[in-house]
Amino acid sequence: MKRIFLIVLDSFGVGAMPDSNTFGDVGVDTLAACAKTGRLRIPNLIQAGLGNMDGVSCLPKVPSPTAAFGRLAEASQGKDTTIGHWEIAGIISEQPLPTYPNGFPKEVLGPFREATGRGVLANAPWSGTAVIERYGKEHMETGDLIVYTSADSVFQIAAHEEIVPPEQLYEYCRIARNILQGKHGVGRVIARPFVGTPRNFVRTANRHDFSLTPPKATLLDALKNAGLATIGIGKIHDIFAGQGLAEFVYNKSNNHGMDHLESYVNQDFTGLCFANLVDFDMLYGHRRDAIGYAEALSEFDRWLGDFLPKLEQDDMLIITADHGCDPAYSATTDHTREYVPVLAFSKGVVPANLGTRGSFADIAATVADIFGVSLDTPGKSFAHKILK
Repeated sequence: MKRIFLIVLDSFGVGAMPDSNTFGDVGVDTLAACAKTGRLRIPNLIQAGLGNMDGVSCLPKVPSPTAAFGRLAEASQGKDTTIGHWEIAGIISEQPLPTYPNGFPKEVLGPFREATGRGVLANAPWSGTAVIERYGKEHMETGDLIVYTSADSVFQIAAHEEIVPPEQLYEYCRIARNILQGKHGVGRVIARPFVGTPRNFVRTANRHDFSLTPPKATLLDALKNAGLATIGIGKIHDIFAGQGLAEFVYNKSNNHGMDHLESYVNQDFTGLCFANLVDFDMLYGHRRDAIGYAEALSEFDRWLGDFLPKLEQDDMLIITADHGCDPAYSATTDHTREYVPVLAFSKGVVPANLGTRGSFADIAATVADIFGVSLDTPGKSFAHKILK
């Protein structure tokens, strides 16, 4: 293979893992929630074998899938974006990243207030839209920063762009990132800028994530060190703190990300193009909008039908996810602990059933195997199962 396109459909889970209840998730299934809306139209994914996967009963099975297909269990102790992507890239996190269900302690907020010169509002787990509705007016009157978290390992700072311009907000996030190390090393510090007036606040596309540096070399490092291209699309640069990437672009939406993929499929390179499409999670999963999620998947499927014929003989496309976010699950608005799909398309791929595999890191091991680079990962390659 000359080029591999790896697309993460952010939060596209395909059913609860056996340990999901220990993460507070019971009976979760992102795919099934979308199917139940009656608005899911994904003929290309179904033909690829999505309905043939272990545990999937909400979609029809096809006699001759067009892709190698299977589902992956998450071996890491988590269900968040950072840990999920790190595992896809070969790292299994045996310890969960810290979370703050009661807000952040004084030893974090004290230095943060001192370094920024601003006060703090909220300091508790909140929905991102709800917290700006509750504290947005006070923030605009006082200049204090809206600091909040969720069930995930995140420190989020919301600020109105007229009060705190995005570049200043990013600097505050860098300050927080430097403070949040060691035992307080959250997975991501996230800038959440918004605009508008009270009761009409809207978050903007100027979100920016500041992640922990991966604790060891990833697939991206192995490929880059071997002289191969490593291209990140969307949140990939932020999730890996830029480590291992030679080139990157950000997305404003799923459609923008798909446009970037269209651009790169027309370019000549040898290596990996790693993309994240975040709208599934950010706009539909967390907001528990099952219809919106189903329609976004349908839109991706239509795009996929146009994209697949553009793959060259020595190209491969791998589609997967980083966790679940069941849009019909009412117990929380957080991510859900689920299996994720893996679909591998190529003119040189045998459409094999990969079954249920033990780690997202199997993707990293497979890509490294295909490109012939050395990677220290517990993942197990399935290259020999799918290549003709």
